[in-house]
Amino acid sequence: MITKNHDLQLYKELTRFVHEPTQLNQVFFAGNQPEPPELAYQVNFPRLELVIEGVVPMEIGGEKGQSYTENLTLGQALFLPAFSWNKPDWQQPATILSLLFGKQTLGFSILHWDGENFQVLSKESVQRRGPRIGAFILRTLEELTWHPEDQCTARLIVSALLSHALDLIQHPPETLSRSQTLFEAIRGYIEKHYQEPLTRESVATQFYISANYLSQLFHREGKIRFNEYLNQTRLERAKYLLKQYDMKVKEVAHRCGFSDSNYFCRIFRQHTDRSPSEYRVQYRSQLTDFKDS
Repeated sequence: MITKNHDLQLYKELTRFVHEPTQLNQVFFAGNQPEPPELAYQVNFPRLELVIEGVVPMEIGGEKGQSYTENLTLGQALFLPAFSWNKPDWQQPATILSLLFGKQTLGFSILHWDGENFQVLSKESVQRRGPRIGAFILRTLEELTWHPEDQCTARLIVSALLSHALDLIQHPPETLSRSQTLFEAIRGYIEKHYQEPLTRESVATQFYISANYLSQLFHREGKIRFNEYLNQTRLERAKYLLKQYDMKVKEVAHRCGFSDSNYFCRIFRQHTDRSPSEYRVQYRSQLTDFKDS
């Protein structure tokens, strides 16, 4: 239930974009190249920024070896995957709505620049629990960074993400039960130890529960199988390594916790429709095309 004044403003701004899709007219995508300049914003979680008033010149990291600059105005959104960066240049009064998608929380803020000083108009956070709807929407947006020209799809996906965020504000998760608390703790453990030879049995032992109970916990609380969650976590790291380093595919697999590189390649293709090598080649090809243009 929305009660506080700043909650009302946040609710109003989200509702405007969700209930009036035409308010969102363009989506830009950020990357992590080149190295971020001084005072740039860069975090290890995905972000979404929308200008809700004024104009904000923005230097944005690219995925093709070079940053670019845009003047973001009302109705334009900037999606930043984890480790991407941006640097706003506050020249005139403007207001930005920001969403930060942490592993377990979703943070909101509305920041206003009046020409001389900053004012935080709203700052809230809600738990990201229950069905992993937001995670799948974010994954789709990250895939769209390969196809920024597909603006129709990008706008629809951003609208879906904002709708999900609004739903979390309107219906915040209840206090965690014991099983939910345990599930979140296990998720955190996997995020930290994914590169190790984890199994259902070894993780269960860490938390003094049976392997069968661990499987039931993931099915009930996460609506996902344990091995599926473990593979998804490892694959996200593998994508990063493939794009940023010249490691052999076998080395990437081992660094991400896959002891069998053939199994890694098979799972990678199932999730991306590309082999690890094809994924890297496509990324490098886009890099080369940009530099030659």
